[in-house]
Amino acid sequence: MITLRKSEDRGHADHGWLNARHSFSFADYYDPRWMGYRCLRVINDDTVAGGGGFGMHPHRDMEIVTYILSGALQHRDSLGNTAVMKAGDVQRISAGTGVQHSEFNPSPSEPVHLLQIWLIPDAKGVAPAYAEKSFAAVTDHALIASKAGRDGSIPINQDADIHLYKMDVGGAVKHGLANLRHAWVHIATGAVTVNGHPLTAGDAAAISGQGIELQADETSEVLLFDLN
Repeated sequence: MITLRKSEDRGHADHGWLNARHSFSFADYYDPRWMGYRCLRVINDDTVAGGGGFGMHPHRDMEIVTYILSGALQHRDSLGNTAVMKAGDVQRISAGTGVQHSEFNPSPSEPVHLLQIWLIPDAKGVAPAYAEKSFAAVTDHALIASKAGRDGSIPINQDADIHLYKMDVGGAVKHGLANLRHAWVHIATGAVTVNGHPLTAGDAAAISGQGIELQADETSEVLLFDLN
């Protein structure tokens, strides 16, 4: 079974300094058909203008994964972490019992384009934690997050694997799903045919009960979520 989620059908908010597309219900965007997928609760496709950003705000009991597509994002949090993340960087905040953070674009003119992803954790009330790693040097595939932090990935408090595929034109990928597993395939950049369906940046597909075949029609980046 495959269900397509086209970019133009997502929620949209334009605040001037922030242009956001919401794959699932978020903030003022509500669609009962799209409240999330399995443990995947949020994918926000955000472009933040130079000098813009989110002031200090709280989170709890959520796994927050941020992937920078272009530009830079300055992070500060109540755990004492500070960072300027650049293209290819992945950050994970396990909000647990509670954490506050802020995110700003430190450039006065260059926008930052990022994906912010929330996953519902498999346990509430864990100690807050932070991790960050660059995957900018990846040329084809990397596991960027997983429950056990295997293969150099960032650990998360959920039985979910997040794969990053960087694909050249004509490149092909096959990903098998284990029994009772499900996938969400998000085209971050470029254009990719997913199980015969042509998708472009911002499009996604929910897939169950079958393997996944990707064929790059342009130079592309794809996030594939393998979920329980």
